[in-house]
Amino acid sequence: MMRLFLTLIIALLPLAAGAATPVPPTAASPVKSIAVPIRHITPGIEVLLSDRLALLKGKRVALLTNQTGVDRKGVSDVDLLRAHPAINLVALFSPEHGVRGEAQAGEKVASGIDPKSGLPVHSLYGETKMPTDKMMHGIDIVLVDLQDVGTRFYTYSSTLLFMLRAAEKSGAEVIVLDRPNPQGGVILEGPVLETAFASFVGSFAMPVRHGMTFGELAQMFVGEEKLRTRLRVIPMRGWRRDLAPYDAWDLPWVPPSPNMRTPETAAVYPGTALFEGTNISEGRGSEKPFEYIGAPFIDGAALAERLNAIGLPGVAFAPISFTPEIGRAHV
Repeated sequence: MMRLFLTLIIALLPLAAGAATPVPPTAASPVKSIAVPIRHITPGIEVLLSDRLALLKGKRVALLTNQTGVDRKGVSDVDLLRAHPAINLVALFSPEHGVRGEAQAGEKVASGIDPKSGLPVHSLYGETKMPTDKMMHGIDIVLVDLQDVGTRFYTYSSTLLFMLRAAEKSGAEVIVLDRPNPQGGVILEGPVLETAFASFVGSFAMPVRHGMTFGELAQMFVGEEKLRTRLRVIPMRGWRRDLAPYDAWDLPWVPPSPNMRTPETAAVYPGTALFEGTNISEGRGSEKPFEYIGAPFIDGAALAERLNAIGLPGVAFAPISFTPEIGRAHV
């Protein structure tokens, strides 16, 4: 495998402290706590089970989810719903990477039986990306609980849109169990998709960084496409649009895909994932996907020096070398 000589590490780093000037000793001051209060974020799945359970009474329920569909204790939606005597969970739908999040980017996932729950799993990233009539047959409600990353070309938003279209045809109600956008909800950035270039990695005309939660995306899709789908959003509690993502939250970060390992990965993803369309590695299969980018023909030290000279706030660049275990090993 060819060794890639990086190029740059993108990291959110504090400013280095300057050299201190000696000062006379002073009396000791009481130590002040700098502990950050825990922010309680209650995801939609918990709100549903505590307050809105009547919505599922007597209904045949399907669940579109993956490993990110968990409560604050890390218990999966599948286990929570199957364990509840009043809920009739009959099927699972899975997005890209599969219901357990183990498949790599772009890898087709077959439908089958989930070995843990025994439920049928209808893959929406295999033979079809649109739920078929057979998949939707007999389903009254589709619950949707996926952790998105707030970026247009992350495919979970396309899976959501296709499910809403399929539910319009079948008559099933779609209930989105909302979760935070790890990009926050204030800043919108990047060009809006030109519809002539629509695909599964860009199925709706919106900016690269869209600033919406999954529930808000669903509402926009239904409204803008004038779908007759019966849609309901179960909002989370405790989240605000201006909150620093996953900063002292009691809601765990579960990687929504194998290379989206941390909230910091999600923070840089809208910018560095664009390198996937070039002959430069975006760092998949490295220690820090999307934070490392590089190619053998780039002078990492020279590029890092030029980028640091720009003075982008909150971002530092440094040279490094890495060999991806997957993805672009030869560029």
